Amino acid sequence: MSEKKFNWHKIADNSEAIPWQTNRLAMMEIAGKTITLSEIEGKLYACAHKCPHAGGIMANGFVDATGNIVCPLHRYRFKLENGRNSSGEGYYLKTYPVETRSDGVYLGIQAGGFLNW
Repeated sequence: MSEKKFNWHKIADNSEAIPWQTNRLAMMEIAGKTITLSEIEGKLYACAHKCPHAGGIMANGFVDATGNIVCPLHRYRFKLENGRNSSGEGYYLKTYPVETRSDGVYLGIQAGGFLNW
């Protein structure tokens, strides 16, 4: 199986420059995609902005004590590391890699696919 390739997009000069809400989640438009960002113990995570179950806006939810992002509509929980549903309903939340580099914070969007061969 081939290794995934990403197009990297600078999203901020540093984590303090991200427009965090009071729940320490942020929603940003990056390369035509709306992304939810989270910071837990200094590590940044990124995921889809809508819950795969009923379309709840993930940035309006919260991160629980075990580090899962929780949808505000039905409290479905997802692991930020891999998007796996941790409350047992079987859904998957799309996640994106985030890197903090010397010149800023970058988000990776997978290269390739139907429109980007």
